[in-house]
Amino acid sequence: MEEDLSLNLQEKQAVVAEVSAQVAQAETIVLAEYRGIAVADITRLRANARQAGVYFHVLKNTLARRAVQGTPFEPLAEKMIGPLVYSMSADPVAAAKVLFDFAKTNDKLVIKAGAMSGSVMSAEQVAVLAAIPSRNELIARLMATMNATTSKFVRTLAAIRDNNEAATAAA
Repeated sequence: MEEDLSLNLQEKQAVVAEVSAQVAQAETIVLAEYRGIAVADITRLRANARQAGVYFHVLKNTLARRAVQGTPFEPLAEKMIGPLVYSMSADPVAAAKVLFDFAKTNDKLVIKAGAMSGSVMSAEQVAVLAAIPSRNELIARLMATMNATTSKFVRTLAAIRDNNEAATAAA
């Protein structure tokens, strides 16, 4: 799954440029080791990541280190060791949530570290981050609360109207 070792200079530059563009948009990066995971499982994980708006890629660590140079994620470079998948998202929670949820059902995916707002996170801190509702989940909760409040308000107005109509009819 590792990128072909014989990438030429242009191909390496293209990979670094692509990853750098993702890093520039990312709020969070999470690293996980993937030794021994079946191709079908990685394919499922990629689909989950894509659905959540998460950039998910197996990268050469040297290329990933170049991509984070000069960014708030540069301190994460020291954790880039071994066969890793890189998960990046503009949603601060999504990258952690996708990998953490997958790791719950596949013990071969081991979360190694992450970074957010220039701070490196341990695997335990990534797990805590993954437990936080995503931006979309929070928006959905807010909308449900607003809809419930609006419905209650409309029912109250209807009850007042009905009472007024009943009072007018009785008079």
